Amino acid sequence: MSLRDFLERFRPTGTPGAAVTGVPPDRAAERAAELAPALARLTAVQQEAARIRAAGEEAAETIRRDAGRKAADIVAAAREQAPGVRRQAAEPVVREAVREAEAVRAAGGRAADAVRERGRAGLPSLVEDAVALALRPTAGTGAAP
Repeated sequence: MSLRDFLERFRPTGTPGAAVTGVPPDRAAERAAELAPALARLTAVQQEAARIRAAGEEAAETIRRDAGRKAADIVAAAREQAPGVRRQAAEPVVREAVREAEAVRAAGGRAADAVRERGRAGLPSLVEDAVALALRPTAGTGAAP
């Protein structure tokens, strides 16, 4: 600290006008004395806010725990119900597939019946032709019918 700085401390302060000598008043101490009661009240408010915040955090943690349990219960119930829901969802598709299979089976049966009927209808003429061929003399044997 220089001599000039040291001497500056003793310069007159205050409003313009008559010169005053002496040490300037401690404005920081004056402000502190003026603000001390208000700050003391704020300390109590800060403590109350901290208490409220802690209670809120505790309540939030309880809510999170309860929500976690409820979510686990919902998931467990969904897993338990899943086979039934899948079965219900597949039921219309299975019914339609059974209907289609029955239709294909019926069409196949009709086609088989038609083939059998054609076979039965043509069988007598085939038998006649086979008998005629069997009874016809073969060339070069010399046998007469």
